[in-house]
Amino acid sequence: MCNTFTNQFIANEKNHAFLKATMMGPNAMRISEELASYLTITKEMRILDLACGMGLSALFLTQQYGATVFAADLWISPTENYERFKSVGIADRAIPVSVDATKGLPFAHGYFDILFTVDGYHYFGDTEEMLPSLIPFVKKGGYIAIAIPGLHYEFGENVPDEMKPWWNEPEIARTIRGLDWWKDLWRKTSGIEIVDIREMACHKQAWDEWLTGYIPEAAEDIPMMEAENGKYFNTIQLIARVI
Repeated sequence: MCNTFTNQFIANEKNHAFLKATMMGPNAMRISEELASYLTITKEMRILDLACGMGLSALFLTQQYGATVFAADLWISPTENYERFKSVGIADRAIPVSVDATKGLPFAHGYFDILFTVDGYHYFGDTEEMLPSLIPFVKKGGYIAIAIPGLHYEFGENVPDEMKPWWNEPEIARTIRGLDWWKDLWRKTSGIEIVDIREMACHKQAWDEWLTGYIPEAAEDIPMMEAENGKYFNTIQLIARVI
């Protein structure tokens, strides 16, 4: 996978500083670029960028495709993102909104061509109820596309010794699941056709850019990723078409 947009973006020193200031986990711009490469996106489309964080995915989608993006997040305020979007010249196409996906979306049914979410869906999408609650907001023939941190296989009761210190944290054990686990969960949902589930090629690079970006928040992930040492973690993409 050749991340042309991301590579060109971070080659600029000012842009690289922006990236480091806005990453909240593995490089969402790089992951967004790979995920989007499996979709057909045009400037006429409306995209819901759910759990957008500080807007790296929205920046990519607006600048690369010219699409209109509703940048929705629970933790980052719309005002903060609006100021950020103005600073990079995308405020005319990126609309910041505050959304708690677990409490319903404040949009019209069938409003979006694509629901796109990177690095966030695993926090709220691990129930049988979540995906069916999102489907109505996407047009028939539209797509739901997510990318999340995951595992090559489910640990179950056999958590590797080197990972046990982190698997004692309930949120990590709940949210970091295997590809087959997510596939089984999505297969339970009617109204969609799963068109792609895979491990993403950019996994290592996106994580390396997070861990080596001199971001204080990344420090707590460094020991975990050193212990993991490339053996267990992956990044999973799931794409489904609304039928």
